[in-house]
Amino acid sequence: MFGGHVTVPVNSPHLRKSGSRQLFSDLGSSEEAASSHLIESEMKGVGGTPLAAAAMLPSPVLLWRLKVMLFFLWGFSCCKIGWDSVMRMSLDLRDLFLYEAFLYYNPFLLVTAAVWFWGANLWVFAQANVNYSKIFDLDQNHLTHKEIWKCATWMTIIVPTSMTSYLYLYSHGEVSWAASQPVLLYTAVAIILIFPFDIFYLSSRFFLLRTLWRIVFPFQAIAFADFFVADILTSMSKVFSDLERSVCRMVHKQVATIAWFEADSVCGSHAVAIPIILVLPYIFRFFQCLRQYKDTREKTSLLNALKYSTAVPVIFLSALKYHVFPDSWINFYRPLWLLSSVVNSLYSFYWDVTRDWDLSSFTRIFKFSKPHLISQIIYGQKWVYLWVIGSNLILRCTWTYKLSAHLRHNHLTVFAITALEIFRRFQWAFFRVENEWNKMNLKQNLQMGDISGEEEKLLNVNNHNV
Repeated sequence: MFGGHVTVPVNSPHLRKSGSRQLFSDLGSSEEAASSHLIESEMKGVGGTPLAAAAMLPSPVLLWRLKVMLFFLWGFSCCKIGWDSVMRMSLDLRDLFLYEAFLYYNPFLLVTAAVWFWGANLWVFAQANVNYSKIFDLDQNHLTHKEIWKCATWMTIIVPTSMTSYLYLYSHGEVSWAASQPVLLYTAVAIILIFPFDIFYLSSRFFLLRTLWRIVFPFQAIAFADFFVADILTSMSKVFSDLERSVCRMVHKQVATIAWFEADSVCGSHAVAIPIILVLPYIFRFFQCLRQYKDTREKTSLLNALKYSTAVPVIFLSALKYHVFPDSWINFYRPLWLLSSVVNSLYSFYWDVTRDWDLSSFTRIFKFSKPHLISQIIYGQKWVYLWVIGSNLILRCTWTYKLSAHLRHNHLTVFAITALEIFRRFQWAFFRVENEWNKMNLKQNLQMGDISGEEEKLLNVNNHNV
């Protein structure tokens, strides 16, 4: 009974339900069928098990290491080709040629650095549970820090590659091809920004363009994103000045020509357009403050407008050096320029510390929701106060160097100072966004009736929108 051969009916109801497929006829045939089915599925690429498919893919860590290795290999190649190209030139042309190359490419290099810094801002906001999408009134399709860094990575690759091509082609006698490199880069960037189709993050590009439109024409109530981006533009006024000069040379076909020597030409370093472009971001911010005063009748808006107006004499007094006699510049205009520079730097520093930031909650932004090394090093540490206040004061003063057209001849120094100013601005952004987030939470608690006397006093002291 127990050791004999048992015949199981194929159509037994104990093996399958009515209407279903036959499960097996015998053990040997079922194994062969299963094996052949699995092999056939893998060959077709469908129906395979997730484990088998995952085993065929390379490790994410391996892919990341490969990308890093290729990135550094690309960077080394660009540096080597660029250096060899510059060394091929004569000494009398080398410095002037580098100056022109920096003129065309340093705006995009600085914008790339700004995108990297903004990605770092968003990463910290996400770690600290700061709802920046609510603060900036972003839709659900807004870019995260990973997508921002992805854009920054591509910019880091494309811009130096174009610059290396420019150096290589010019040094090897291909002047016309070299002149086309910055033109192609500028054209591609313009097309991508205004491309009307749903690629390249259309909603984010539209948000940026709409915000820039609202900054230039402040005919509506000023939102947080409007004046936040406008403040960033004031730190990038040198970028816009160089962009204007670069486009001017492209339009007048002066790229890779002897126009380097013509400082008094329409696109030269003494052009009247330079101080006008430099001052525009401050004028936009000035009118934003006036619009804010019209809507709220808060006197702090007028004081803020006064702060931005102090940048105007710094810019135009510096530009006068090329249009007045040397004695007039030394005895009259230069002392005025120095005085206006000191006033602008100290006034801006005072406003950063007392208005834009809230020192009582200065380091909450670095209190991450999960344990992290950065949070352990920065959160609650006194050196953060000293660093941020001290570096903000120093970089506010050195920023005056950049605003002054008569101090722009050392392009490497100006490039470094502009990069440091962009770093200062995004360092400022941590605490400015945190302060706004704290005020939004305090207002919400006040509406719910759950707020202490100290918090209410804090809210009243910092109750300003711009």
